[in-house]
Amino acid sequence: MSELFLIGDTHWDHANILKFKRDDGTPLRPFNSIHDMNMIMVENWNSVVNPKDKIYHMGDVAFTKTGLNFLKLCNGHKRLVRGNHDLFKITEYLEFFEEVYGVRQIDGYWMTHVPMHIDSINRAKANIHGHLHYNIIDHPKYFNVSVERINYTPISFDLIKKQYDFLSS
Repeated sequence: MSELFLIGDTHWDHANILKFKRDDGTPLRPFNSIHDMNMIMVENWNSVVNPKDKIYHMGDVAFTKTGLNFLKLCNGHKRLVRGNHDLFKITEYLEFFEEVYGVRQIDGYWMTHVPMHIDSINRAKANIHGHLHYNIIDHPKYFNVSVERINYTPISFDLIKKQYDFLSS
């Protein structure tokens, strides 16, 4: 049986991201090199995602066209919810993703790159998003799947749904 996984903001081949800092001054991404970052994310991806699983990427995949090639090393049937840094032509993403969306809704959960406006969130069970990297929105209906929030490893959609089922019971 296949599972559904989520991830966002891999930023493959984005060398400058290793220079970014959190508010406390620590590195945003604790990797020694861009090569280490890229390969650890591929290894983590394949440690949980099987070839038959589906995975939704919440955008900001790669900063170079060659960075997109890391997706060839990653298991699963990939879908993309485009992010603000996904600037290549759609045909270039369709080499790696079976489907490409601006927004996707599954079982009442809205998947976006940038978090939905608070006035729209009441229509959803939750907004699963990326874009904020390690930051979170202090509201129970927002769930950030940026790699910095999920230990650089895709997270199971069922795990997220169980959390929201528990909150609503």
